[in-house]
Amino acid sequence: MSDVLSRPARFGSNSGQPVTRRDGIAKVTGSAIFAADNAPDGFLHAVFVPARIARGRVTHLDTEAAQAHPGVTHVITPQNRPPLQGDPSEKPTMFSFRVEVLQDNTVRYAGQPVAMVLGETLEAATEGARLLAPRYDAEPARVRLDDSVPYAFDPVGFGLPADVEHVEGGHRAAEKVIDVTYETASQYHNAMETHAVVAEWDGDRLTLDMPSQALALSCAGYAHFFGIPAENVTIRSPYLGGGFGSKAFPTGPQVLAILAARMTGRPVKLMLTRQQMFGPVGHRGATCQRLRLGVDGDGALTFIDHEGLAETSSFDDFVEPAAGASQGLYAARALRSAHRAVRLDIGTPGPMRAPGEASGSAALECAMDEMAEKIGIDPLEFRLRNYAETEPGTGRRYSSKALRECYAQAAERFGWAGRSLESGQMRDDNGLLVGWGMGTALFPCPMFAAEARATLHPDGTALVETSAADMGQGAWTALAQIAADSLGLPLDKLEFRAGHSGLPDAGVAGGSGHTATAGGALHAAGIDVIRQLGEIAAADPASPLHGSGNAGFVARDGRLHVADDDSRSEAFADIISRAGGAGITGNGSASRPPEDAEKHAMSSHGAVFAEVKVDPDLYQMRVTRLVGAFAAGRIINPRLAESQLMGGMIWGISFALHEEARHDPRTGHIVNADFAGYHVPVNADVRGLEVITVHEDDPYVNALGIKGVGEVGITGTVGAIANAVRHATGKRIRRFPIRIEDLLTA
Repeated sequence: MSDVLSRPARFGSNSGQPVTRRDGIAKVTGSAIFAADNAPDGFLHAVFVPARIARGRVTHLDTEAAQAHPGVTHVITPQNRPPLQGDPSEKPTMFSFRVEVLQDNTVRYAGQPVAMVLGETLEAATEGARLLAPRYDAEPARVRLDDSVPYAFDPVGFGLPADVEHVEGGHRAAEKVIDVTYETASQYHNAMETHAVVAEWDGDRLTLDMPSQALALSCAGYAHFFGIPAENVTIRSPYLGGGFGSKAFPTGPQVLAILAARMTGRPVKLMLTRQQMFGPVGHRGATCQRLRLGVDGDGALTFIDHEGLAETSSFDDFVEPAAGASQGLYAARALRSAHRAVRLDIGTPGPMRAPGEASGSAALECAMDEMAEKIGIDPLEFRLRNYAETEPGTGRRYSSKALRECYAQAAERFGWAGRSLESGQMRDDNGLLVGWGMGTALFPCPMFAAEARATLHPDGTALVETSAADMGQGAWTALAQIAADSLGLPLDKLEFRAGHSGLPDAGVAGGSGHTATAGGALHAAGIDVIRQLGEIAAADPASPLHGSGNAGFVARDGRLHVADDDSRSEAFADIISRAGGAGITGNGSASRPPEDAEKHAMSSHGAVFAEVKVDPDLYQMRVTRLVGAFAAGRIINPRLAESQLMGGMIWGISFALHEEARHDPRTGHIVNADFAGYHVPVNADVRGLEVITVHEDDPYVNALGIKGVGEVGITGTVGAIANAVRHATGKRIRRFPIRIEDLLTA
């Protein structure tokens, strides 16, 4: 019956509950199988040789010594590398970059693969790679971000068109102006699980065990390189040990390992070392950002002019879109965002947790504090005076925006009212300088296209399937909660399958949009099952639901209820049994209608307040408290959402005070390409951390009202910490990460 309605409760017994991770026991007991845990019969180990220079060419490889080592089976160089069917310079999917796969002897960045060795054991392959002992003809390395060099260029597709006349009008209206420049360092993806692949060919069919944030897109990418249909590629990715954007696209080392498997006719396993993560698998590019802000006599912003200079590689075009961060927050009369890029001898940057917004908001939030200080008002008051009721860059209405509530709740919990207006005035009982700072958090809410399938079994249990990726954030748990609610089942009656490219395409796990995307498809699949079940019951004279189709149904606790008469209900299993006992399969898809995206600005918002303590003599810094309040639409699992927001805030600590890749200017080699020299926060660096989620109903962002929490936590935290350092010391450092020597010499 086409007019039968199925209306499972939007907030069922599963959604909104702090359910523990469904994959938690497997991970803590070691039974979870990650990519590199796979060991097919007869497989070979692959080790690639990374370039030790950043620019030049390889002049010699001692292939004889490497090949002679016991256990080494193959040495692959540009001279004997089999051809690829797809051009490695082409970009077959939306998440693609040019890959370096031994096209020639040219070295374009330090860490680039210059050869690959295969061995019967990992030790043999590693020693064979060492014995190759590359020699180079090196050229001067270009690793310094500087727009004065002739290879600076204007990238296409980032930021909004410059409106110089409009901004100049804002200049003329301004009574006070600041002009400041901030620098952010390059940062490298360093998930606990490094990149890995186990590749096995069967004729023209390819099976890959690998961590992937975008299974269907990755299948298409690898199919391109090897000239086979995308449906001939199978990717198994049940568990990921972190991704942060870097595992959403094909990389050169993985393509080489797959090529080696085809060449040898044997499975090949490659797992990058920690050092090899610095170069060929993307990173957050360094930026230099100039911000000019003007205010009138009432402290209202007359203009924000945000220019970003970013690094990119010599052979591709990804540019950190930092200046775009100024388009979404404050109600300036005039806005301008502009980007320039410099080609350097580095690996191509790529999307890294909160790309653009992390770097851009760090500079913007510091500039906002600098202006507040210049006009002598509290930083929170200054932000409230310039609160935007519509998105400044587009003029669109927000689908929802509870930022005022975020400010209020976080400020009260933090005790912001007790902050001194002047810097350098607060000390603790031990004589340490105390500083309080704040920052506004913002991240957009993209939504990709996804599909899912749900099957209700005769016994009243269900199976739901989609190729969703879980990078450790608990996606499988939250998605299972959504699916269970759509089917009206307890969570323990639901089997959830994901992490395999043969399942319905769940879209991309990135951009803080995975729960909304895959969750929307799962919800639709469940609705389809309940619709079919309702049609069967309404047409069955033996069912207590007979003839009630026009009233609609509600699915709850494994029973179908008449929507307006809760006394009339029947168990799923009974309905199916009388209908012949066959299970019911429903299909669902989800995407955001373009007209909704055109009408509304869709973002998660938040406010972060930070306390730092600084030794007045040594300038050692510690973040002692962070309080963040975030409005991110419907929260499916408070426990997991809080974990994600905390993770983002900790990443903000890393950005502000720790994380920086350093290049040797002579060779271009990254000198701190390990966890000894590349610093990230540890438990001792996180003294106090509190997350508040602010209730928010959003009827426009998607059918479930879900926004996203994976990245917004970074965006306010970096500026809050930097502003707290300024408040503690009276010294404004405009370079991230803030270092002790910066404070000593300021």
